[in-house]
Amino acid sequence: MGEWREYKISDIADVIGGGTPKTSVAEYWNGDIPWLSVIDFNTGKKYVSKTEKRITRLGLEKSSTKLLQTNDIIISARGTVGALAMLDKPMTFNQSCYGMRAKEKITTSDYLFYLLKNTVRQLQQASYGAVFDTITRNTFDETDISLPPLKEQKAIAEVLSSLDDKIDLLHRQNKTLEEMAQTLFRQWFIEEADEGWEVGKLPDEFDFTMGLSPKGETFNENGVGTPMYQGNADFEFRFPKNRVYTTDPKRYAEKFDTLISVRAPVGAQNMAKERCCIGRGVASFRYKADSSFYTYTYFKMMSLMNEIKQFNDSGTVFGSINKTDFQNMEVSIPPINLVVKYQDEVKPLDDKVIQNTKQIKTLENMRDTLLPKLMSGEVRVTL
Repeated sequence: MGEWREYKISDIADVIGGGTPKTSVAEYWNGDIPWLSVIDFNTGKKYVSKTEKRITRLGLEKSSTKLLQTNDIIISARGTVGALAMLDKPMTFNQSCYGMRAKEKITTSDYLFYLLKNTVRQLQQASYGAVFDTITRNTFDETDISLPPLKEQKAIAEVLSSLDDKIDLLHRQNKTLEEMAQTLFRQWFIEEADEGWEVGKLPDEFDFTMGLSPKGETFNENGVGTPMYQGNADFEFRFPKNRVYTTDPKRYAEKFDTLISVRAPVGAQNMAKERCCIGRGVASFRYKADSSFYTYTYFKMMSLMNEIKQFNDSGTVFGSINKTDFQNMEVSIPPINLVVKYQDEVKPLDDKVIQNTKQIKTLENMRDTLLPKLMSGEVRVTL
């Protein structure tokens, strides 16, 4: 490829190991330093900005964890191999990950991020382990990559970053819109609820369907038949991903029905983007008085999540919630005129979320199509 040169990943990036402060020492934890594990960044988003756990300065000093800098990259190396993100602030991390820092004379942080993203499958194939897939430092010493001149790297990264920036903007807009819808719901139907409102059961207000799984031999991943959602593993932001199809659907959810996972774990929430088959791990809900009131349904079910998620503690192996549990769930039933008002005022916000979510998927597909072509030189950027 002319000016392109061959390297190993470790030639262009410093590989930094992590660690975990002793969990038995309270003084090491709940400080002001973010501490990363794969659960914090296995989201598909470019940047990671917050962590579930934080450590103290003493925890950093007394353990093998390291402090990564803004725009360093974190990549998971054990179990879920290849999840990665860039840091938007300094963070520490555990021993199941590696920090990657671009060698600035050879590459940039942005380009390194996309290079690693494009190399994930190669890294996964190089993993080993009887229980958990694992990659080591040697993996980065042995993995070949081709690198264009620095000027072209920057141009490639700019193209891909512009798509990720648009995706991030839409995600943030969706978060704001959903918070607005939740705030209005809480204000109108909880904080300002009238004691005189009828108290009934969930089926008094909503029709619902408990899923039923077809036989496994009817499943395929080739898009043949009806899309089927089996539970939490299929759920993403707002809409589930099309992963499995069935040629023998048993029970359906309709477009824009609210979907709730009913087992392992209970309470994840999504919305059907089309008519679909629901397996036994999913239930669907729609407003009884008017099936087009999907916005009210979605946020009413969200408001019931504390009651629904209590069923995670039921069962001997994993939590589950059944048809009878939903039938017996008490709800406050507001007057129809208030529901209509909420639907009329909040539906435009909700429809914007739906539109944004579809646009995010389009941009992600565009980015993921361009990524290997740009990284291989099949598509060149005009300089």
